[in-house]
Amino acid sequence: MKFWKMHGLGNDYIVMDNREGKISDKDVSRWAGLLCQRRFSVGADGLLLVYPSKTADVKMRIFNADGSEAEMCGNGIRCFSKYCYENGIVKKTKFTIETLADIKQVWLTLENAIVSAVKVNMGKPNWQRASLPMIGEGTCIDQKLQVGNEVYQVTGLSMGNPHCVTFIENVDIFPVCSVGELFETHEAFPQRINAIFAQVLNPCEIRVRVWERGCKETLACGTGACASFAAARKLDKVQDKVTVHLQGGDLQIATGEDGIYMTGPAEKVYEGKLFREALF
Repeated sequence: MKFWKMHGLGNDYIVMDNREGKISDKDVSRWAGLLCQRRFSVGADGLLLVYPSKTADVKMRIFNADGSEAEMCGNGIRCFSKYCYENGIVKKTKFTIETLADIKQVWLTLENAIVSAVKVNMGKPNWQRASLPMIGEGTCIDQKLQVGNEVYQVTGLSMGNPHCVTFIENVDIFPVCSVGELFETHEAFPQRINAIFAQVLNPCEIRVRVWERGCKETLACGTGACASFAAARKLDKVQDKVTVHLQGGDLQIATGEDGIYMTGPAEKVYEGKLFREALF
C-alpha cells in the first residue's frame, strides 16, 4: 500500500487511501500502533485513513499512535484535505469531510495547483461536561481541579474531541509532560482528556502547549488551539480573532457565525510503500 508522510506544524501523520478496505476494521488499530512507532517503523503521531462517505464528499478516520481512535483532529484534517485533493480523490477546493465528531467543511488555498493552506470550520464548542465526558453535571468553566498535589483553574470543552484548558503564566517552563499525563488519566475524565496549557500573551495572541491523549506532548494540536481560543473568549481574555503559537508554528483562529474557523498549513514530507511482511 502507498502512503504519504505529512505534518501540520510538526504534528505528523501517515495518510493512506483505504476506500477499498485493504486494512480491515479488526486490524486497523494494530496497524496504527505498528506504523506510528518511531525508529522501528514510519513513525508518526497518528494514522489518517480515507474512506467513502454517504453524507459528505469523503470520510476521515483518525488513529492515535497507541492505536486508539480519535473523534477529530485539526492538524490531521488539514493534511487529510491536502492528500485528498492532490491525489484526485476530491477535485473541489471547497468540500466536506465526515468525521466521528460531525461533518466538517474545508476551503483550500492553492499555489500552482498545490495546497498551501487549509481553512476548516471546526464547529461550535460544547461546554457540557457530558460531551467530554467529565464527572459531574452542567459545565466546568474556570473551576478548581486538584491534579496530583496541585490545584488548577480549568475549563472543559469539546471541539468534537475533549479538552481541558488551563491558563498559566509561563507555558515555556511549565512541566507539560509530567502534569499532562496526570490530567490525561485523571479520574474526572473517564475516557481520558487532551490537556491544553495556554498563556495569553495579549488580546490577539495565545501561546499553547498540548498533551494529547494517546500521543503525549505534540508539537501542535488544531482542536487544542481552537479549545484554548474558545476558553479564552469565554473568560474575556482575547478578541474574536487570534494567532495561536504552538511548538511547531502558528494557527489563525477566528470566531464565525456558525463556529470557530481555523486556518493553517499542511505539508507533504515524502511518499512510500508499505510491505505487509515487514510489519507482521
